[in-house]
Amino acid sequence: MRSVRSALSDRLGSLLGVSNADDVREIALGLEGVVEIDSDGFDFRVGNRGFVWSWPQRVAGKPRVIRLDVAVLYVGDVSEQQALVKGEPERFFIEPGWDGWPFVLVNLSKVTKRRLRELLTDAWDMRRTKDPASQ
Repeated sequence: MRSVRSALSDRLGSLLGVSNADDVREIALGLEGVVEIDSDGFDFRVGNRGFVWSWPQRVAGKPRVIRLDVAVLYVGDVSEQQALVKGEPERFFIEPGWDGWPFVLVNLSKVTKRRLRELLTDAWDMRRTKDPASQ
């Protein structure tokens, strides 16, 4: 169950034009062929391939915490990941364990809904398209 503080924070973010978990859900479910996987946060797939989900933050010695304010986003390759992280560190970051994987962590409160729509649409498009090597 979401806290009142979390709900108010999401509402304020919407008024200011920044993104939140509700925006992720709205945008993702508006894309063709997307299914939402049951989870404690959000988890969206197309063609059984994940393209965005809530970040399961891991802290040593503690159970992981599902972060609704941070999304794990598929970006296609590590060079795109690095470009986003280096170019916009206030919006995008990676944690140990994500190095070498084509994903980036997105601070939703620092991304406008318009930008989020672009990011999710790009991720969805890459994941729904068959890999030429597998054909």
